[in-house]
Amino acid sequence: MNDQFDYTKADSQGTTVIPLSPEKFDIPAYKEYQAVTEEACRAFSENEQNVLVYRRFRVPEVYSWGCRDKKMSLEWQLAALDQSRLYKADVPNFLEPWYGIGVVSSSFGIPYLWKEGQSPAVLPGFTSAKEAINALQCPVHKSPVGQEVMTRIEYFLDKTKGQIPLSLTDTQSPLNIASSYILEASSFMFEMYDHPEDLKELMSLISELEMEFLQKQMDLIGDALVKPGHGFASSRFFSGIGFSDDNILMIGDEAYNEFALPYLCRAASIAEGPVFHSCGDWAGRAEFIKTIPGLIMVDGALGAQTDPSPNDGAVLGHAFAGESVILHVRIVGNSETVLEVFEKMAQPGLKTIVTTYCETPEDQDSAYRGIHALSQG
Repeated sequence: MNDQFDYTKADSQGTTVIPLSPEKFDIPAYKEYQAVTEEACRAFSENEQNVLVYRRFRVPEVYSWGCRDKKMSLEWQLAALDQSRLYKADVPNFLEPWYGIGVVSSSFGIPYLWKEGQSPAVLPGFTSAKEAINALQCPVHKSPVGQEVMTRIEYFLDKTKGQIPLSLTDTQSPLNIASSYILEASSFMFEMYDHPEDLKELMSLISELEMEFLQKQMDLIGDALVKPGHGFASSRFFSGIGFSDDNILMIGDEAYNEFALPYLCRAASIAEGPVFHSCGDWAGRAEFIKTIPGLIMVDGALGAQTDPSPNDGAVLGHAFAGESVILHVRIVGNSETVLEVFEKMAQPGLKTIVTTYCETPEDQDSAYRGIHALSQG
């Protein structure tokens, strides 16, 4: 088994597709497919089964330079949805109005930087929490980036007649936003010691801005909304808001509880509770992470082809077995790789969603059947 991260790929979890216009996309066929697959999502949400398989179609262009063009973003995503029907899975794919990760920082007047062939970047604009607070310009939905996200949602809904599942845009945690997209990381660290009350005020402000923007998106998307959103298998039967909280790995438990946790939970209160994601290896913090109040689901990369620093599946399996928290994992590789990695993670009492990226429908079928067989054994 060749289980090594391929550094030559722009996106190890990506699938190449040929764009498909909305006029050529078969909405009734996808709705029928969605209805069949979502029956498994319903059963999973009602604890009638303990494992789901999701074959994610992540188009590299959509999450890089191509996100700048909403028309092309939709056509790439529709092509992915159309192709996904050939792959055996329990969870249908969905549309996402992705437009970078500096959405909330746009409210503070921090612009996107567009480098050729790259996704939009953000340079933190401030060295102190007080400076950032004083720089606030507008709510997120009135900022340049926030307006583009809302326009994109309207465009996607219009072109698909509101019939295709649609998620919120990528939601970063208040910690990620403050320590990567508003403050320089070192400044964030110093502020915890030098001006803790200012930092808490900034974190509270970020959580309020985020809550309002989440509600604006949910109101606009309406019945087409699927949760928890970006990076997660999502369904109308699932709940919570997916937050990328990668910078939890930068600070200890005590600091996280004081400067990050209250604001994550506040932002997540807009929709049932938090759903946690971090890139890289966070297995060593699993026991702490699962104590997050109201936590619904966690996401982690397994297998070396998925992430250059993947999690230990056995550690995550033991940590979340018997818990109410759903373990959502991503495994890049063929069915042999997927089943070998999954078997190391599988535990009695573990409720899990396995995201695969098998290249052919035949190999995906092998992975699908193998995962369900192992989960019953």
